[in-house]
Amino acid sequence: MIQQTVERLKPLAGLDNTWVITNEYLAHEIAGQLKGIPTGQVVQEPVARNTAPACGLAAFLIERQNPDAVLGIFPSDHVIADEPRFLKALQKGIAVAAAGDHIVVLGIEPTRAETGYGYIETGDLTKDDAALHVRRFIEKPNQNRAEEFVAAGNYYWNSGMFLWSARTLANAVREHLPETAPLLEAIAAAYGTPHFDEVFRTAYPKCENISVDYAVLEPRSAKGEHLSHLYCIPAEFSWNDLGSWASLYEYQLETRLRGDAEGNVAETTGHMALDAVNNYIYSPHKFVALVGVENLVIVDTEDALLIAHRDHSQDVGKIVKELAITERTNLI
Repeated sequence: MIQQTVERLKPLAGLDNTWVITNEYLAHEIAGQLKGIPTGQVVQEPVARNTAPACGLAAFLIERQNPDAVLGIFPSDHVIADEPRFLKALQKGIAVAAAGDHIVVLGIEPTRAETGYGYIETGDLTKDDAALHVRRFIEKPNQNRAEEFVAAGNYYWNSGMFLWSARTLANAVREHLPETAPLLEAIAAAYGTPHFDEVFRTAYPKCENISVDYAVLEPRSAKGEHLSHLYCIPAEFSWNDLGSWASLYEYQLETRLRGDAEGNVAETTGHMALDAVNNYIYSPHKFVALVGVENLVIVDTEDALLIAHRDHSQDVGKIVKELAITERTNLI
């Protein structure tokens, strides 16, 4: 999927202008898959510190080269159809981001009351009708609030795809993460020197572990709809974030990769369903029988079994955190 992510962006950004922020475990594999990207532009985090330090580091690195460059943030687990429309939306967003101290997010029209995504409340169109003003960002609501947002009609899912100039993002990090910003600036200053690895390993773990949504977008939106310079470009292309089992289920059902007449998606040696609908089953070495169940996610691997309701599949992350706390990382 990371190859697809880079490939769809090539019309707007060549490999020389592509950077990947990843971890030490995946860097070698990614470099092998993305031949042509300069080795130094596959940056290996020594520890995970969420999206704010990762995005901020990218901004400080690019700011030193070209502060006016428009920087796009693109997660590598997205499935996007109708790429011409995707590129058209990006071109519109790039123009808005380049016009000033602007932050642009691509918004996805919600198809359900999803509790695993953040939401964007939008306001008026800009004077040139290029984008919507953003009123506020809301992180992962409960079911009742998610249903209210979908019914309101002016809320979009936060896709996690952002556009801003390197200077804009760097200054936003300086404003909203005043203790983390100097650490990231020191790392960026050491880039390309013999001391880079040492500085990176020493400074990066001291950065605040926080998402860019919490760190930058939410406090920025608090300035008000017409003072925050936050803008939303509504997506007119098909989008799916395969970050949860529910998303994977929907993608396979929509694309008809798998799925029976009752909406069960099964990756098994065979399955039978009696009065069972809308389930996702992954058990590649077993025959599975479903009786009288609905909307379940069942994942069977060699050393673990996961059973969850599809509406709560995002909560699997809580199990992962608990396993890490209890030092059962062999199951992660």
